[in-house]
Amino acid sequence: MSKVIYLDNAATTRIRDEVLDEMLPFLKDEYGNPSALYSAGREARRAVEQARERVAAALGAASPKEIYFTSSGTEADNWALRKYSGRGRIVTDAAEHHAILNTAKDLKARGRDVHILRVDKYGMVSPRDIGAVLKDGGGLVSVMAVNNEVGTINPIHEIAATAKAHGAVVHTDAVQAVGHMQIDVKTLGVDMMSVSAHKFYGPKGVGALYVKGGTPLNTMITGGAQERGRRAGTENVASIVGMGKAIELIDRETERNIAHENSLGKRLCDRMLREIPGARLNGHPLIRVWGNVSFSFESIRTETLLVSLDQEGIACSGGSACAAGSVEPSHVLIAMGGEGGRRNGALRFSIGRYNTVKEIDETVEALKKIIFKIKK
Repeated sequence: MSKVIYLDNAATTRIRDEVLDEMLPFLKDEYGNPSALYSAGREARRAVEQARERVAAALGAASPKEIYFTSSGTEADNWALRKYSGRGRIVTDAAEHHAILNTAKDLKARGRDVHILRVDKYGMVSPRDIGAVLKDGGGLVSVMAVNNEVGTINPIHEIAATAKAHGAVVHTDAVQAVGHMQIDVKTLGVDMMSVSAHKFYGPKGVGALYVKGGTPLNTMITGGAQERGRRAGTENVASIVGMGKAIELIDRETERNIAHENSLGKRLCDRMLREIPGARLNGHPLIRVWGNVSFSFESIRTETLLVSLDQEGIACSGGSACAAGSVEPSHVLIAMGGEGGRRNGALRFSIGRYNTVKEIDETVEALKKIIFKIKK
């Protein structure tokens, strides 16, 4: 990639050198199948299990046996919803990532009892609303830890406590949370959690689902005995190794990462709102991750802003990367009570460990120039 100001870290991150170095042997010389009994297979198995231990430690799982590797956060989300085998209603909300929202809609179309909650003007789910729609004696609640489009943090601990009081199982999509806030499955009180390596400087094509022991969840893929018989298929060893290293590093550096994002995110927000007329922050003004900030701009289309910024060498997004090819307005902003960017352009800037104050300032100056030119 040529030199750009990359502010789309919520879409994907640059793989760390330490992660790539740990992966490379398993892409070249250490290519054994982890199911094989000879030494090359045993070495691959050892690497996979070490990665599992690293993921378990970072998430606060009671045992590495509670970690199942997947191909992505999307697969982990699908597994949690589609293969939940308990009784009762499935409850989620209208501002979820499409991996949850579209899966819930599909399950509803297939006859499953699904309820999709409204969110408030900040994109936040109310624990009280969870309790109001659950039927005593079971159910599954799935609410994301951090909204991927606007950065709002949901009260997962309180949501989990409310759901548990009704006998429900709790899943959270924490894809946008790892490295941006402290994550511990026991503290949060969740039974399942989805994560994805490429969001925290690991490789694409690998994720994980935490499943607390005893959670009613069926097998995702039938076939061989991989992932303790619950997700068949030869393991993606190199990527799993990379995920283990990436999450170990980001877990160690979370406090430093939060401080870095807070500094740059608040600077970006302060300058945007102060220097660009009509700019508005989307999401909660305080209960948020500052590494993910979204703004709406009066009477300017998102596509116009994105193209103009790209011409200035600045990469950001109009919302979720998974909807980047869509011309539909943001379902998250609509759920929050807005018009979804139909008339007012929305931009998401997501900050990472490699961004600098200079890049933030250059971005604001470029956007000021673009908006002045458009409105002239």
